[in-house]
Amino acid sequence: MRILLVEDEPDLGAAIKQSLNHSNHVVDWAVDGLDAWDFFKLKEYHLGIFDWLLPGMSGIELTKRVRQQQKALPILMLTAKDSMEDKITGLDAGADDYLVKPFDMPELLARLRALQRRTPQLQPKRLQVGNLSLDYATNTFWLQEESGEQQVLLTKKEFQLLEYFMQHPEQIVTSEQLLDRLWEFGAEPPSNVVAAQVCLLRRKLTKYGCDEMLETVYGLGYCFKPQA
Repeated sequence: MRILLVEDEPDLGAAIKQSLNHSNHVVDWAVDGLDAWDFFKLKEYHLGIFDWLLPGMSGIELTKRVRQQQKALPILMLTAKDSMEDKITGLDAGADDYLVKPFDMPELLARLRALQRRTPQLQPKRLQVGNLSLDYATNTFWLQEESGEQQVLLTKKEFQLLEYFMQHPEQIVTSEQLLDRLWEFGAEPPSNVVAAQVCLLRRKLTKYGCDEMLETVYGLGYCFKPQA
């Protein structure tokens, strides 16, 4: 998933971002409500984590703006405000859940998983294309063969790349699309980072006899052609 994190406490924001990255999520982190709104206008997100008290624009106002755009973005509100009235204010503004600071990271991750379960488009168990499948519960790639399923271990970025290719089979995917979708907002990766990561993924697929699945379309991008 691509997650918009809005948190102005540097240590907490960094800890949340690290935990989400470790769980294979792409995270754009803003420390200002106005910057977060700009992010939201430029990118498509699957989930938002908004602090309440922010410079520029509060998490409450940011949530209201998102809802005014008729966006069904699942939003988890983070705040030190713990009164019943505050919780009601946050939920009435459009937040889907409310977590009071300080909190333990496992609880945050559990609440995000709960939001995923309540949001149909965010809860696939497996992505199946041809004889390949991605298991989201274990972040595992499986190759179906006559003798059974073969498990293939992937790095986080290889998993994200393969997921995107499997979501767009038989389509030409450009390097720009991959950068936009799989690298965080404001990141400045090396110019050859996409080609290098695709090369690593292709090498992994070749090791398991799937070398013809990922084709380079010179001058345009890449095309994923799954086997039946």
